[in-house]
Amino acid sequence: MLRELRTASLRDAPYAFGDSLEDALSADAAVYDAAAARHADSHAATSFILYTEGHPAGLIGANFESAPARRAFVLALWVAPAVRHLRGGELLLNAALEWLVSEGATQVYAWVTDSNTTAMRFYERLGFGPTGDHARSQHSPEQWETLLVRDVCDLAQPAPAQ
Repeated sequence: MLRELRTASLRDAPYAFGDSLEDALSADAAVYDAAAARHADSHAATSFILYTEGHPAGLIGANFESAPARRAFVLALWVAPAVRHLRGGELLLNAALEWLVSEGATQVYAWVTDSNTTAMRFYERLGFGPTGDHARSQHSPEQWETLLVRDVCDLAQPAPAQ
């Protein structure tokens, strides 16, 4: 299922993700199965899948850098065009943010391709703002990306007193 969603996202928006469609199609299904298994038990990286009417329709990744700063990131958010009006992107992002907070994040970052104005507006509408960092995409050097950040301390709610 992860492979199916990844190839669908690359067909729809090849500029927005770090893989190429050719690489995703040529990768053995076991690679995706192994990633899904790792993400199921990891405290450093995970994935969330959106279902609509019993069918997979979107995904998002969430991870922590392995560097000492251990910054939290959301990445590779994609929702099938036919169901974007259902606000699945918000559901996926909120699930990822909640997981990152539960693992200790106080800020969450996202690299967004500058030419993807829809994604930029989406993240800004949901509380992300620019850090001032810009970089060429590692996977598409002709593309530039902007690093966004959101403070998520407000999502860490203390347990109610008993």
